[in-house]
Amino acid sequence: MAILETILVAFWLMLPAYVPNNAAVLAGGGRPIDGGAEWGGKRVLGDGKTWRGTAAGILAGLALAGLLTMIGDDVGSALGLTLPGFPPLAALGLAGGAMLGDILASFLKRRTGRNRGAMFPGVDQLDFVVVSLPLVALLATEWFFEWFTLEVLVVIVVLTPILHVLTNVIAYKLGLKNEPW
Repeated sequence: MAILETILVAFWLMLPAYVPNNAAVLAGGGRPIDGGAEWGGKRVLGDGKTWRGTAAGILAGLALAGLLTMIGDDVGSALGLTLPGFPPLAALGLAGGAMLGDILASFLKRRTGRNRGAMFPGVDQLDFVVVSLPLVALLATEWFFEWFTLEVLVVIVVLTPILHVLTNVIAYKLGLKNEPW
């Protein structure tokens, strides 16, 4: 697979995992998942992880995976490459894993004394990748190993932090986030 094709396939594959956290920011608010509970004198997750945001994020990722599956052949033909459709369990693994990764990162932030919105380099940029990929491998094993080649995985690990920083800066400039990371 040529490098540009690998980048496009990697981006396509990860879109259902990239979108949920952004959708959660836009639709968030409401009741926190941890219900205000503390552990060791610190919030378990914090006010930034809500049921509404999590549900909206997962639904957005699932909807996007469905849309990408519908248009994949046409987009692939236009670009001269083969793009995958998303089996339901793969879509669920990507979208749900992205949200679970973000929730686990919030848990780690609280345990390490970081406040909501505090920078946590590495974790902030890759939390959703580290959880969504193994979850997809578990839920849609054959599909995962067909599409997530070593080259694609390397591109994801390199591309994701760049995209994460870029989209967060844009969200910050638009007033959707309180910090640019």
